[in-house]
Amino acid sequence: MNVEIQSLSTDDREEIVELFQKTFRQSEGDVEGDLLAALTHDLSDRLGSESVSCLGAFESNQLIAAAFLTDLSFEQGFTVKMLAPVAVRTEYQRNGVGQKLILNAMHSLQASGIDLIVTYGDPNYYAKVGFKALSEQDVPAPMPLSMPIGWLGKTLNNPIPANLTTPKCVEPFCNQNLW
Repeated sequence: MNVEIQSLSTDDREEIVELFQKTFRQSEGDVEGDLLAALTHDLSDRLGSESVSCLGAFESNQLIAAAFLTDLSFEQGFTVKMLAPVAVRTEYQRNGVGQKLILNAMHSLQASGIDLIVTYGDPNYYAKVGFKALSEQDVPAPMPLSMPIGWLGKTLNNPIPANLTTPKCVEPFCNQNLW
């Protein structure tokens, strides 16, 4: 499989939203699919800003996977990006596409000086690319978590400082139903 990774823009909004809605409807049901469609639509509107980016994986010019990277802002100045949401078209899952996309994102973030990457998802999946469980005491989440075992991170540059405050997330993530 020849997969090309590239940055996405607001011009890709419809394709991004369709990918997330269809993928999450198939795996989690219509309600979750529609929630992710609304989230990715709002995030896509912010592509091109410093606080929101999205990487896409393409095969034969078709978007087969995407991952958003958004700022988590801590008062301490510790630089953190959140990797969420991530989707891989159902027919391309279990082929390493998601891992390739995430590893590409981590390499790019590390090179740009980001200290930590976090996500909120399946610990078994994200462990494959080096994520470990985070304690909310060490790295607070921006909203109360319904599934604390899903709060995961990977240090990229500097170690996690003590006494981090609750971070601010980008506005589309200020929805308790996502957490």
